[in-house]
This record gives sequence, structure tokens and C-alpha cells, in this order.
Amino acid sequence: MVIIWWFWSLLAICASDSFRDQAVAIMRTTPVIDGHNDLPWQLLNLFNNQLLRPDADLNKLAQTHTNIPKLRAGFVGGQFWSAYMPCDTQNKDAVKRILEQMDVIHRMCQLYPETFMCVTNSSDILQAFRRGKVASLIGVEGGHLIDSSLGVLRTLYHLGMRYLTLTHNCNTPWADNWLVDRGDDEAESQGLSPFGKRLLNEMNRLGVMIDLSHVSVATMKDALQTSRAPVIFSHSSAYSLCPHRRNVPDDILQLVKNTSSLVMVNFFNNFVSCSDSATLPQVADHLDHIKKVAGPGAVGLGGDYDGVTMLPVGLEDVSKYPDLIAELLRRNWTETEVRGLLADNLIRVFSEVELVSNNMQSPEEVPITVKELDGSCRTYYGYSQAHSIHLQTGALVASLASLLFHLHLL
Repeated sequence: MVIIWWFWSLLAICASDSFRDQAVAIMRTTPVIDGHNDLPWQLLNLFNNQLLRPDADLNKLAQTHTNIPKLRAGFVGGQFWSAYMPCDTQNKDAVKRILEQMDVIHRMCQLYPETFMCVTNSSDILQAFRRGKVASLIGVEGGHLIDSSLGVLRTLYHLGMRYLTLTHNCNTPWADNWLVDRGDDEAESQGLSPFGKRLLNEMNRLGVMIDLSHVSVATMKDALQTSRAPVIFSHSSAYSLCPHRRNVPDDILQLVKNTSSLVMVNFFNNFVSCSDSATLPQVADHLDHIKKVAGPGAVGLGGDYDGVTMLPVGLEDVSKYPDLIAELLRRNWTETEVRGLLADNLIRVFSEVELVSNNMQSPEEVPITVKELDGSCRTYYGYSQAHSIHLQTGALVASLASLLFHLHLL
């Protein structure tokens, strides 16, 4: 009996090694493109973006989920680095701060040219693969970071932004966030406002992918109906398996399927198991579910490394991707499906976004209205209302002066 138990245990171990070997063989030619990594946020918090500090060496960095050796061990060949600043920058210094976060991503590529290759299109991702480098792209996480400005949107595009997450954990003047669905925030735009829809048209024109992670369900629906190109969820999981409002419901997954869009699964424990603990097989369950509902072309990976505090057992850092792929092979995913998950699905979506883009088309020019904007520190140059605001203020001062004069006479 002991011999039989030993035999089956040995057979299981050999099979496990075989699946991992197969995973590695696939990933050597089709490495991971991950949709969302917050290492730039950690570089700000730990080093104030001073990359030349000895303790900021990305070859030796130990206190993060991500460093260069871990990326190599995980066969990460493409990474959307998150340029992020929190919602408390809204109506303050959001644009300045996001420029600094985009700058640190560019400096990563400059400081480590043997590892990182900053790219801005789908064909250059493949070129980075061939060179054995990590294709490095910029995703701006939070619509508040463009300060409701089409001009800022265009400028960030020219600086390398290739997706924009429409909201973070707050509404913008033109889009509602996921906390609306949880009842923590009030719906302000009931999804996307008219300006929000114009902004999406401009993203389509430029070739910026629309990212729906963090948005409300109404915003998801509006965006999927408005966009002329496929959209992405850069770091979201399946609501049916974990009913957290940051995840994607099945009816939205059907729209994802109908629009050839993409959901890149998040590894944060609270989004995987709806608890503080989770496992690698539970992440695989989310991938299975999205594949079943939306199709194998609709699934990708967006681990949210260095942006979350709790990760599944077996997926503790970016080096663990081969173990996840081995689990999927064990579940009878085909090699084509695995290659799609790893990179091909994202490259397809990105390519379709580029095809829809038409830079010869006239840019969207109608700005957001003054009444939609918040913040007491704004100027209103260029708005037709600015002149009337000035006149109203002048009239008010004149009225007060007259009143004080008559009071003086009394």
C-alpha cells in the first residue's frame, strides 16, 4: 500500500514538473504582457523617484514584488507600468504629479536599457520580444489625472500614454467610479457624461486604449457602447466568483465578448476570493470563468503587483507567472489559448485600437463646461462664461460700494 502511494505521489510530481516545463517552453517565445504594475508608485514612495540612489537599484530591490531578476524569472516580456496618483490630487496638482510619474518610467528605460525598452505601439512590443527586453508601456491610472482636459489627454498621449483608466476610486466630472455601485459615492454622470463620451471619441482617434477597471457598471456599459475600438479592463477579475464591485459582472463579460474586448485578471486577494487569503488555483478559476463566458480571446493578466498588499499563495511576486501557466495547462488549456492569455490577446486589442485611430481626423475640440468643473483654484481663460463672471463680480463690487456710500450718508 505504501509503495502504491509513493508511486502515485511520484507520478504527480513528475506531471507537475512536466506542465511547468511546458509553460516555460511556451513563455520563451510568447512572454507575459502584464496589464498593470505599480512599481513606479513604489519608486515614488520609497525613493521620491531618485533612481540613482544605491538602494533604488532595480537589480537588487528587495522590498517590492517587482525587480529585474524577478521579471526575468517570470518571463515578463511586456509591462504596462502604471502612472498613478491618488484622488486627493484632483483639482489640485494632478497634472504636475502625473507628469513626474510618467517621467520616472521613461528614466527606468534610460537607466536600464539592457532590460527595458520603452515602446508606444504593438509592433514595437514584438521587436522588444525579439531583443529579449521588457517592452515598457505607460498606462495612466485615473481620469482625474487629465483634469478634464482634452489638451492634457493629447499631451499625455504624445508623452507615451497608451491607456487611460477612466476613473480611480473617485468620480471625475465626466465619469462615475465603482464606489457608486457600492453606495459609497453618489452617481454624478449616470455613467459617462456627454463630455465623457466626447473624450472617449478622442481616445479612439488618438489610439489610446480605454481602461474600465475602477469604473461603475453604468460607465462600463456607456464606454462599451460608445467606443469604436475594443476596450480593456487592465486589472479586474470575475464578479461571479468574487462579488466585489471592482470585478466584472457576467452581463458585462457578454459585452466584452461582443466587442472583442479584454479583461486582464487582478491577483489582489480581495478581488480573487473576497477575503484576505487566496491561492493560485483560485486565480486560475477566474481565468477559466472569463474564458468560458467571454471566450479565450477575452482574457489576459493584470496582476496589480506593487499596487496591492495581499497576494495569493503561489503568486507572491512577478517571478511566479510560469506556475500559473502550468496550472492552466494542467486544466487542459490549449497552447493557443495560453499564448493568447500571455500576450496575443493584448496585442490583438492594441492593434485594433491602432487601426481605429485616424490622426488625420479633426481633434475633438469642445471643452467641458465651466459648471461641470470643481475646484476653487481655477482660472477661466477662454471660456465664454469668463467675461460674464468678470462682469458679475464687477457689478457686485459696484453695488457694495454704492450701498456703503449710502450707509455712510445715513
